Order: sequence, then C-alpha cells, then structure tokens
Amino acid sequence: MRSIPQILNDSKTVAIVGLSNKPDRASHGVAEYLQGAGYQIIPVNPAYAGETILGEKVHATLQEAADSLATSGQRIDIVDCFRKSEDIPPIARDAIAVRAGCLWMQLDIENQPAADMARAAGLDVVMNHCIKIEHRSLNA
Repeated sequence: MRSIPQILNDSKTVAIVGLSNKPDRASHGVAEYLQGAGYQIIPVNPAYAGETILGEKVHATLQEAADSLATSGQRIDIVDCFRKSEDIPPIARDAIAVRAGCLWMQLDIENQPAADMARAAGLDVVMNHCIKIEHRSLNA
C-alpha cells in the first residue's frame, strides 16, 4: 500500500467521477487545481457525456474513459470520487475493471466495503481526504 505522497508522485492521470461543469463546485475547483499541477484530468459524468469541462472531453463511464486513454498507451492512475458514500461500490468495481492504481474518496466520503474490495484487487485506497489539500501540503 503506497502512501498519499507516493500515490501523488507516481500518478499522471486522474479520472474525476462526478466532475461538475459549475465552477463553484468542489469537483471543478479540484480538477482545475490538478490540471494546473500538471495532472491530466479525465472527466467522468454521464450527465455531461460528450461535452467538455476544463477543455477535456467528458466520458459517461470509467470504462469509456479508460478505453480512450488506452489508444495512446495510457491508463487511469487515480479514480477521484465526488459521489455520495453509498454510490462508491459500483465505482470501486469499475476502477478495478479498468485496472486503475488508486481509488480516492474525497472529504466526507467513506465506504469500507468498497475500500476492502478495491484493496483486495490491488488498488491503493484513500478515504475522506481531499486530493487538492494533500497535493498542496506535499508541495508546500
């Protein structure tokens, strides 16, 4: 199990599940910050599928996002979840299916069964931490 600094240093692509196109939403601010920090963001939100957010095409599913990256030999390093805790298990299953490196649940998001499932499949898991706050403190 890698530490948060190791996860952030080893990662290049972050799929943001639940990314909003509204600039006042936390998901949007986090995605914008990650882009500025050099990460490639991959928006995943079926409500905006086919549109663009922060200059990136929005995918309906993690599988669709992973398939689009695979054509250039890339993969999803972190699946960053901006969904309710009870919505995490299917996202964990999808993260496993696309062979992501890490399942990351934002502040106030925890789901132990989903975390256990992801860990058992070899993914790193972070719960109840903001990726932006963690990155900022790592680079302060």
